[in-house]
Amino acid sequence: MADNMANTTSGIGQPVSRIDGPLKVSGRAKYAAEYDAPDLLHAVVVNATITRGRIRSIDASAALALPGVIKVITHENRPHVALFCLSYLDTVAPPGRPFKPLYDAEILFDAQPIAVVLGETYEAARDGAALVTATYDVERHHTDLTSRLDKAYRPLIPRLGIPRPPKPRGDADAAFDAAPIKVEATFSHAQEHHNAMEMFATTAAWETDGSITVYDKTQGSQNVRLYLKNSLNLRMKHVRVVNAYVGGAFGSGLRPQHSVFLAVLAAKATKRSVRLMLTRAQMFGLAYRPDTIHSVSLACDADGSLQAVRHFATATTSRHENYQEVVVNWSGLLYACENVKTNHKLVKVDTVTPADMRAPGAAIGVFGLESAMDELAYAADLDPLALRLRNYIDYDQNTKLEITSKALKSCYSEGAERFGWSDRDPAPRSMREGHELVGWGMAGGVWAAEMAPLPARARATWRADGRLEITAAASDIGTGTYTILAQIAAEAFGIGVDDIEVRIGDSTLPFNPVEGGSWMAASTGAAVQKACEKLKTAIVKAARTLPGGDGLKGRDVIFADGAISASALGKPVAITEVLRSAGHQELAAVGTNLPHLLGGRKHVGYAHSAVFAEVRVDETLGVLRVPRIVSAVGAGRILNPKTARSQIIGGVVMGIGQALHEEAMTDHRLGRLMNRNFAEYHIPAHADIGQIDVIFVDEPDPRVSPLGVKGLGEIGIVGVAAAVANAVFHATGKRVRDLPITIDKIRA
Repeated sequence: MADNMANTTSGIGQPVSRIDGPLKVSGRAKYAAEYDAPDLLHAVVVNATITRGRIRSIDASAALALPGVIKVITHENRPHVALFCLSYLDTVAPPGRPFKPLYDAEILFDAQPIAVVLGETYEAARDGAALVTATYDVERHHTDLTSRLDKAYRPLIPRLGIPRPPKPRGDADAAFDAAPIKVEATFSHAQEHHNAMEMFATTAAWETDGSITVYDKTQGSQNVRLYLKNSLNLRMKHVRVVNAYVGGAFGSGLRPQHSVFLAVLAAKATKRSVRLMLTRAQMFGLAYRPDTIHSVSLACDADGSLQAVRHFATATTSRHENYQEVVVNWSGLLYACENVKTNHKLVKVDTVTPADMRAPGAAIGVFGLESAMDELAYAADLDPLALRLRNYIDYDQNTKLEITSKALKSCYSEGAERFGWSDRDPAPRSMREGHELVGWGMAGGVWAAEMAPLPARARATWRADGRLEITAAASDIGTGTYTILAQIAAEAFGIGVDDIEVRIGDSTLPFNPVEGGSWMAASTGAAVQKACEKLKTAIVKAARTLPGGDGLKGRDVIFADGAISASALGKPVAITEVLRSAGHQELAAVGTNLPHLLGGRKHVGYAHSAVFAEVRVDETLGVLRVPRIVSAVGAGRILNPKTARSQIIGGVVMGIGQALHEEAMTDHRLGRLMNRNFAEYHIPAHADIGQIDVIFVDEPDPRVSPLGVKGLGEIGIVGVAAAVANAVFHATGKRVRDLPITIDKIRA
């Protein structure tokens, strides 16, 4: 079918501003806690004050005596819920026994919810929650990874979609021992918490017929809907979940959080609408990036060719689930080496189950690998960039499959040129300006470029008012999904994005998996593209009712500016006229994008990056700042360079947070997280961020996905922490292997 993109400012590849931007900046975009609901109650969660044990008793009498408090729900008086763990599984749950909120008296982790206080006002519920007390039978807890390394194990059941560490190849131990140049180092990092701007919140709107509309902060409306149906014994047709706007999530919203369960449980108990919003402190009681200790051993010959790679990691998980990430696999993938040995183990601790956080596994594992590569470069007296080029490889050694495209060399060269890498004096402590030591470091990055593991569907509808409507149960967590879906449709029909209405974030819309893994653009975008092509076919069929339209073929038709053109028609005809002629109020078509088949794959896809960082360290005080970072990214086709750049900037900022700021501090005597606020849990502020220069290298890749895109949500953070740490060594001569890098570690 011939196409003509008349509106060249709106289609794929154009820097279109976010179509949802005006709604957000004007306050008209509603988030989970902002929806109106009839007969609304307010709910506040009461948290446990021990880390492990059992509730002996709960006293809610003082709360119930408070004016405005309606009910206090505990495990003793809750409505009926599902009995078996299977009913609490969601579509992305790890192996194990999912947490069942308010199910019984057992306490599994600090700040576990033990009660929900319902009030006519938020203030009444809040004050009532402060009056609920509990007594406990306390059991011994363990929250310290370092003290339980001897308990590390490899889980028998892998997490769905998470590849196990590859089998060893060659003889890494013998090759390491025989190599003339080698480094061994141990790396670690503290827990990190997602801390998106929007709190976890749910507004459960109860209807008189027993149906319920749940406005929730989530990355998957249909995942939450299925979870609520099974765990609370609701009828699927009576549950609708809406997440039209999500104020950031970074992986914390992949699984349903206990806030949505408790809100709907309360609505079920009272037959009234309920709003529940967690506090910032309670957000720290949710899932987190697990603290991890990993050792990396690298060896090379005299010219820098890698002879051995060993990478072993141990991370925390909860006692009830086996959460797993891809931490070590990247070390057998990124560089050419015949002798590789990796392993990833878990240690059970008394915490909530960890969760995916932007580039799960890669943000941790690549930090260790790329820091060790920097150490090896110094040991071999090679430029860090030269060492990486020496060991460049363009196929996946783990799977022995061809990579669809790999533009990492272009990332290296374009990033180095933009940064000015050739001007770097390689000696540590050799560059300074005034009282500051100047350091330049670099690192590579990689992330899997995949489509969603489940089918993604989208519907395209041409309405009688002349507007094109695109619908899908996809999510936009700030990534620009609304805009790129509109651009894909705009290109298909040769119209502007202003003529398109995109509706997403609703469980009643065509099926989509959870938003994660950097697969939304590739999967839902392809579904939109297919839906548009099918709709164009339907419009051509309808156009055969027009004068001269007999025998009209799709290849003869041009779509542009809301009309179709063909020599047989004589002049352009508005699509609305085509609909009227054929007797249609509207025409719609559904497109489905299927995931890659589990077997028989001949190639794999990855996005790559090269990150160059400059740090400046006050020689007297040890105060560190990052004035500039250059991130060169190879991610296939860029649908929108404006929103894409924003994605990489966001990833770099989070990478700086990982490198220098974010550190959950637990008092292991209490098993309690102590810094549950932004005063003590530091995240980067505007003053902490310097210039971030983003480069997208040219990387056509028609095989990686139907649209040729690789996704950008994760690759922006990968390699940033290593580049900063390597720059700190170059500036100071001090190698810091434990994140975050703080003044005390630099000056130790």
